[in-house]
Amino acid sequence: MSEKRVLITGCTRGIGRALALHLAKSGYKIACNARQNTDELMSLKKELGENFSSSLIFDVADTKSAKSAIEADIEQYGAYYGVVLNAGITADNTFVALSNSEWRDVIDVNLNSFYNVLNPALMPMIRAKKPARVIAITSVSGVIGNRGQSNYAASKAGLDAAIKSLAVELASRNITANSIACGLIQTDMTKDIDDEFIRTNIPARRAGRVDEVAALVKFLLSDEAGYITRQVIGVNGGLC
Repeated sequence: MSEKRVLITGCTRGIGRALALHLAKSGYKIACNARQNTDELMSLKKELGENFSSSLIFDVADTKSAKSAIEADIEQYGAYYGVVLNAGITADNTFVALSNSEWRDVIDVNLNSFYNVLNPALMPMIRAKKPARVIAITSVSGVIGNRGQSNYAASKAGLDAAIKSLAVELASRNITANSIACGLIQTDMTKDIDDEFIRTNIPARRAGRVDEVAALVKFLLSDEAGYITRQVIGVNGGLC
């Protein structure tokens, strides 16, 4: 852990990509997770340059492939300094119309990935006996709920609760665990949201920027944030 490596799940687009580039500029070595070895991943690797550490190709919803990829990566490059749980999906629908797959897929990717990624990653961090960080990118929907997002809200609220419990277990080992509950952030996932909805519902009257989320992640990874743990921190323009 002489070089601070940070594993970011779902790092090829949106918030994940911004996190990778922002943290690389601060000197972190980035281990990039993606479900497939796409052109987007290749492009990101080039942009990261010498701050690219490794690629981990696995679906965060797949326990076996996540464990295999993470254990192999740690064996070759060493324990992570930080893990950022960013991968997530939506499948919005009213609850009465929600299909079984819409419920299960969102829970598998957004919540079950907590176990799939951290279970193989944490013990090497603990054994290193050095400060380390765990950060989950969650959502305002998990805090206040949202129409048509019972599956998504449940997954993100569960992730917040899991992070809080983990923080208690890890605090004495100098490992912090926090969530960042995002509001409406400008990404491909939110590009179709109407401007009038934004002006009417968000006190700041605008969507957030990915670099604003990345700046908070950078701070939570820093030495100065070593006494901040078990928190759900909102980046939401006053939405809640």
